[in-house]
Amino acid sequence: MNKVTISPGSARGPVDHDVRDQIIVAATEHFRLYGYEKTTVSDLAKAIGFSKAYIYKFFESKQAIGELICANCLREIEMDVTKAIEGADHPPEKLRRMFKTGVESSLRLFFEDRKLYDIAASAATENWETARAYEGRIKAILLDILRQGREKEDFERKTPLDETVMAIYLVMRPYLNPLLLQHNFDSMDDAPTQLSSLVLRSLSP
Repeated sequence: MNKVTISPGSARGPVDHDVRDQIIVAATEHFRLYGYEKTTVSDLAKAIGFSKAYIYKFFESKQAIGELICANCLREIEMDVTKAIEGADHPPEKLRRMFKTGVESSLRLFFEDRKLYDIAASAATENWETARAYEGRIKAILLDILRQGREKEDFERKTPLDETVMAIYLVMRPYLNPLLLQHNFDSMDDAPTQLSSLVLRSLSP
């Protein structure tokens, strides 16, 4: 896959920021209505009233635009998870909330903005940088919870921390990864509770 870069906004003035925002707003609306695959850069240019060449001054490709919109969608899930965790005092409860909220937030995106969700699924399928960064941030949240749990002696300390993070993430992944989520609807109601309980038992000191 070719590496995608997005033109840095820091090197541009206020007007250029406004143009980038207009492109993203138009793209989000088109992707929501028609889907990522069916929307072309020409469609976006026509909607905004710019030439296609002018849009390419700000984004090198349609995928670069999709990357930014995908990042916004995945950030919503991450923010929901972070907020839920911040409302808990003890690491075991933080972990339970991470499972529960991650699934609920992913499902909400799937059902309320299905065509935008499809961008996230494309990102996961094609291993976009956006998807890799999202996985990294989720693992970082999990790592922080585990460290807190070990410090408070809620969790065992014998297993290497990086190994524990990866194992738990693999348990959560089918319900957080946009590509895999759509294949796990049958277990959505019970999975967060059952899986978090199983993980917490395995973490007992």
